[in-house]
Amino acid sequence: MTTLYIDGDACPVREEAYRVAERFGLEVFVVANGSRPIRPTGRPNVQLITVDAGADVADDWIADRMTATDVCVTSDIPLASRCLAKGGRALSPKGHHWTPDNIGSALAGRAVAEHLRATGINTGGPASLTKDDRSRFLSALDAAIQAARKPAPPKMMVPPGGF
Repeated sequence: MTTLYIDGDACPVREEAYRVAERFGLEVFVVANGSRPIRPTGRPNVQLITVDAGADVADDWIADRMTATDVCVTSDIPLASRCLAKGGRALSPKGHHWTPDNIGSALAGRAVAEHLRATGINTGGPASLTKDDRSRFLSALDAAIQAARKPAPPKMMVPPGGF
């Protein structure tokens, strides 16, 4: 069964994700360290998980539970990479699908930006979320959930010595 994980502290599309998850009948875990209060949703399929403060504690909680049939919404590129490593799907709040083909360059770009910031260079922050971003996110989440729910194709067994 597919589960939706939301990296919750700064996720601007929680409400959109809740609606999509409800339509698909998915369980949702919104994981945060409580640095920004998140109001309870009143939705029976949504659980708010508050983890201890600390670097990557929420990410660890999600990555430890992620499976190949799950989807994670996150802006955190290292968390997206960890979700992909588990065979799951990850997408950003702007509707960008993280994949094994694009995650490496995203991690490299993040490392470069981190280095520039450490040397005092302002790399700017993320652009504000637009109406088009929200629309793209809804489409991307729908597609990710549908893909996650499809059974994996059967593996072809090759007999010893080939065919």
